[in-house]
Amino acid sequence: MTRTGSAGVGARIRVLREARGLSLSALAAQAGIGKGSLSELETGRRNPTLDTLYAVATPLGVPLAALLDDHDGAAVADEGVVATRVRVLREPGRTTEVYLLRLAAGVERASPAHPAGVEEQLVVLAGSGEVEHGADVVAIGPGDHVRFAADVPHAYRAGPDEALEAVNVIVTPVPPV
Repeated sequence: MTRTGSAGVGARIRVLREARGLSLSALAAQAGIGKGSLSELETGRRNPTLDTLYAVATPLGVPLAALLDDHDGAAVADEGVVATRVRVLREPGRTTEVYLLRLAAGVERASPAHPAGVEEQLVVLAGSGEVEHGADVVAIGPGDHVRFAADVPHAYRAGPDEALEAVNVIVTPVPPV
């Protein structure tokens, strides 16, 4: 479930899909979701989950911020996970997204590979857990910083006894036009 406006998210997905010349079926197949689900997202009849937004953003070649409400404080939530947008900086050559990420105790947030060149950083504010990227698994705790190429599947896991709170920075290169 998301706290961001589902009608606005759906409209942004539709505009981006059509601008890329993708049919509803083609985007649904690339994102690994049902065509009916994508149609309901685009019309605002279904609330997108964080997993669905990431799944759709990747084949569209856009950062998550391109799909969310375009204001700081916009939040999207799944079971046990809340990502709140802190800031988005759009510069020539890249988009930098900053989120406050909260995972309930024992929760995992898995992400598919982002487009080539995307990099993520995580700075742990509270709690402990693990970051998995590719074949690497790194234990994390308060004050730790992890930086990795996010063009491979990756995951964040909160420890079993306490929530994990971290700043998540995602840098997406913007291809030249």
